[in-house]
Amino acid sequence: MKVLLVNGSPKHKGCTYTALSIVADELEKNGINTEIFQVGMLPIRGCIGCGMCAKNGNGLCQFDDDVVNKAILSCRTADAIIIGSPVHYASASGAITSFLDRLFYAGGSNLAYKPGAVVASCRRGGASATLDQISKYFGITNMPIVCSNYWNMVHGNTPEEVLKDEEGVQTMRILGRNMAWILKSLNAAKEAGIEPPEREAKIKTNYIR
Repeated sequence: MKVLLVNGSPKHKGCTYTALSIVADELEKNGINTEIFQVGMLPIRGCIGCGMCAKNGNGLCQFDDDVVNKAILSCRTADAIIIGSPVHYASASGAITSFLDRLFYAGGSNLAYKPGAVVASCRRGGASATLDQISKYFGITNMPIVCSNYWNMVHGNTPEEVLKDEEGVQTMRILGRNMAWILKSLNAAKEAGIEPPEREAKIKTNYIR
């Protein structure tokens, strides 16, 4: 089993990476493989709703000049996903928002019924809004949401400060253990012949009469 951890910070090994690394270490201790995926510093296009991902039939975004399609392919083989984001202006970063809009619009079927979790990193405030914003991607994709003993956030302006946030570090450790437990439980259910619920075709209403 493998968990894909997405670092939505432009800083390769900053505060968000530090938090995700704590989660990854706990997952590895519990026999779960991990991959930290760097969104990086290059621009990420926003979704324009062109629908070409569906028309092409390959589940990939029409725009292929950034890392989104690479992430979509990684999601196909991952058993769970954890999205990490720094707080920018009291919400998730613009880069991770554009990234997730296209990842889920084009490749959301790769994540249905797979556990998801969010990790927010902030200096002071905005973590709760970030957790709420990103969790909505899971809620619309039939994904179980994994939590810890507190909201999945760490505080600090540097990686060193994050490591001094003892409650935040504990929250990350427990998140890793909870994710490992959920994955093992789902695997045991699969071995017992319990399959995910049958997916229904989406019914869309727009309330205009």
